[in-house]
Amino acid sequence: MLYFIKRSLSCPVSKLPLKGRMMKFLERWKIMSEAMHCTINEGMNGKKENEKQWIYLDNAATTKTSPEVVKAMLPFFSEYYGNPSSVYEFSNASKQAVAQARQVIADSLGAKAQEIYFTAGGSEADNWALKATAEAYAQKGRHIITSKIEHHAILHTCQYLESRGFSITYLDVDEQGMVKLDELKRAIRPDTVLISIMFANNEIGTIEPIKEIGEIAKENGILFHTDAVQAYGHLPIDVDQYHIDMLSASGHKINGPKGIGFLYIRTGVKIRSFIHGGAQERKRRAGTENVPGIVGLGKAAQLAAQTLKERSEKETELRDYLMERVMAEVPFTRINGHSSRRLPNNCNFAFQFIEGESLLIMLDMAGICGSSGSACTSGSLDPSHVLLAIGLPHEIAHGSLRLTLSEENTKEEMDYVVGEIKRIVVRLREMSPLYEDFMKKN
Repeated sequence: MLYFIKRSLSCPVSKLPLKGRMMKFLERWKIMSEAMHCTINEGMNGKKENEKQWIYLDNAATTKTSPEVVKAMLPFFSEYYGNPSSVYEFSNASKQAVAQARQVIADSLGAKAQEIYFTAGGSEADNWALKATAEAYAQKGRHIITSKIEHHAILHTCQYLESRGFSITYLDVDEQGMVKLDELKRAIRPDTVLISIMFANNEIGTIEPIKEIGEIAKENGILFHTDAVQAYGHLPIDVDQYHIDMLSASGHKINGPKGIGFLYIRTGVKIRSFIHGGAQERKRRAGTENVPGIVGLGKAAQLAAQTLKERSEKETELRDYLMERVMAEVPFTRINGHSSRRLPNNCNFAFQFIEGESLLIMLDMAGICGSSGSACTSGSLDPSHVLLAIGLPHEIAHGSLRLTLSEENTKEEMDYVVGEIKRIVVRLREMSPLYEDFMKKN
């Protein structure tokens, strides 16, 4: 309860007087009380939580590990468990499986197998790309260019590098989340050693002009890294065509296992080890290989490549249907992100006069999994840095909702979701002093 009092009385969304903020507290408390009541009733009725039917629309956060991936991984836990670095014959199965997965991933990018380095996930790959490049090329220059809407794995790493004396330029984006190429060109300095721009944004789904950015980097002799965690397996990527020198990706975003990812490093890029120890990953990333995870990642990459076109078409059709219905049936709503250059499965809405936190709680009660563009759910009082960067005022950014689909979702599910969004938004606005004031004035 103390948390909700603090959130309601100090929330900067509306800058309401005390009475208005107390109303917000009462709104949240009422919603939470109903949620607790539902949970207690389910428990008394003998209904288990895992029996609840869910509509999962948070695939940008993580995806379900596919049965084919699990099947491919299982033998490497207890049957072919040899260390791939060992020299005896028993380890050959593990060694060959790692090599096969590496080749599959390389083929999906138009890269060479020896350019793929396995990591524990996208965050490690991002850290490696930035920190190791900064260290290796410090004699050439200490300036790095990125954008204001990057994932925190990039932004926090850049902040760390700033504390170590490096200069970071954070590029603005337009109202749809696109990096401004003219601003990028102007930001380049003689001491610029790296440009790091995400392939597609994890919150609003905007696909950046990666090919053009790669060309600018190449023309100026600057290394180009892209965080492709949200794009890999969902969009066709060719590292040569896009002039990409380094690329980060993660397994659990493409129906693979958690705890595994990779960093593509173009041959000739002179970056050093990030984790020191043994000679694994061609002496660039120490630590015994996560063979089951690598096998799972390779299988997930293979399946993603095989189904890319059909899956993208289905997700795009469902995405457009959902967005069109919400925009047509819920007033005072906007779509965040690019209107056409966006990930096939990404929807991001901003609903005026409500807060994403309350919306998420009530969607959860309705069996719908989504996420908010607002960081309120993590205890922060500030809205998403991405939404602020595209120019949304605080009070609108706090009312954002991200829904990310999969090929398993159906049109019938989208109809149910739209109905629940309409019902919940109406109810929350009825409790909103902001909405009341707006309607009185209009």
